[in-house]
Amino acid sequence: MTDEPARWSQATVFPDMWVDPDDDPRDGSGPAPEGELATLDRYLADYRTTLRMKCEGLDPEQLARRSVPPSTMSLLGLVRHLAEVERNWRNWIGDDEPLPKLYGRRDADFDGAVAERAAVDAAFADLTREQAATDAALSAHPDLGERLGKDRISVRELLVHRIEEYARHCGHADLLRERIDGRVGQ
Repeated sequence: MTDEPARWSQATVFPDMWVDPDDDPRDGSGPAPEGELATLDRYLADYRTTLRMKCEGLDPEQLARRSVPPSTMSLLGLVRHLAEVERNWRNWIGDDEPLPKLYGRRDADFDGAVAERAAVDAAFADLTREQAATDAALSAHPDLGERLGKDRISVRELLVHRIEEYARHCGHADLLRERIDGRVGQ
């Protein structure tokens, strides 16, 4: 007997996929984006959607469930962490005083990921708000070579770093979700 869930997928066309291609909210059909900025934006949007897909259908307890000790990582913690990271990226864009942390001290984004509906709703609201604010701040800088903020980071580097951050955490989300209910796929 084992506590480990059986592996499964919702897909019927390709059983190793998360969903069937016709049901995938990441729009891979049609022409590819034109230009570097549009391509980077599309990859970022797809990883953001992937993270949300990996959290769909889970209750607060499942979203807050830790991976394996001593790690404090959970799907809810990842959502909170990425909201915190989105806010921090705005600190790189401007020369103003840094924005305060959303969740306080270091690692509070993971430590505060508790199995309560209010915490889940707040985390997703924080993520949506912080993504929109960072997107709006960056939209004023369409030149990918422009250097911003005190560190003079290029817009291109910031966008690629955002994609890398989401991609890395989507990999974590894959493993966390499989551990919760066995669901696997793209």
